[in-house]
Amino acid sequence: MPELPEVETTRRGIASHIEGAEIKSVIIRQPRLRWPIPADLAQTLEGRKILSLSRRAKYLLFSFEHGTLIIHLGMSGNLRVLTEAFPAEKHDHFDLVLSNGKRLRYRDPRRFGACLWQATENGPHPLLQKLGPEPLSEQFNTDHLLSANSNRKIAIKLAIMDNHTVVGVGNIYASESLFRAKINPNRAANSLNPQESEQLVTAIKATLGDAIIAGGSTLRDYVDSDGKAGYFQLSAFVYGRAGMPCRICNTEIKQIRQGQRSTFYCPHCQH
Repeated sequence: MPELPEVETTRRGIASHIEGAEIKSVIIRQPRLRWPIPADLAQTLEGRKILSLSRRAKYLLFSFEHGTLIIHLGMSGNLRVLTEAFPAEKHDHFDLVLSNGKRLRYRDPRRFGACLWQATENGPHPLLQKLGPEPLSEQFNTDHLLSANSNRKIAIKLAIMDNHTVVGVGNIYASESLFRAKINPNRAANSLNPQESEQLVTAIKATLGDAIIAGGSTLRDYVDSDGKAGYFQLSAFVYGRAGMPCRICNTEIKQIRQGQRSTFYCPHCQH
């Protein structure tokens, strides 16, 4: 599943190709995604200019004068800029054809993604209204994490994966951040003291920042690609390394289940 670093890399990879361009036409081949693509999307967008492309959590926000096109990549979606009208393949569900001769194509084999429209007069979309702060922003800090977790007895790993606490800390990055912060993933969220909370905030920012930097080398893959480029790989300390020696202390990495997801940790380093 594309996580925040992959979505941010997508934004950076396509932004310069689409910002300022006018939508000439909208081609919808498969409207049935997680929610149906609006039937009047072509009428809404054609002749309108893309003012900017931003990201909120794992949502890509295409800003227009009269509203926002919201795209979520789901579990298997991706966006690519094409410089020619290459033939669409089975899972290429829609194109935005642009005035600069390029087109933006959305592919999603599992169709768990979304393409939604929110008119300006209707305010923020309900999916965006209750999200926590961005992990790389100043709003995500030690005081915020302490306050958010003050009455929460759930495991700290589940707490930092909650989008009400902080957005975009997916399963891989939660395990990696907790390792860097030397915090056991089973710890109750409200058991972290100020120093541990500061360590965790710093670790989350560093882990996601490193992943985004690593993704910088893939930016060229967003133009004229077949859409099958894999995600960039973070050099994991614990994730996916169950039974292998810890890179720091050589203790065997353990794997447990939390919230129906796999968690990896070092029982020696993360006490």
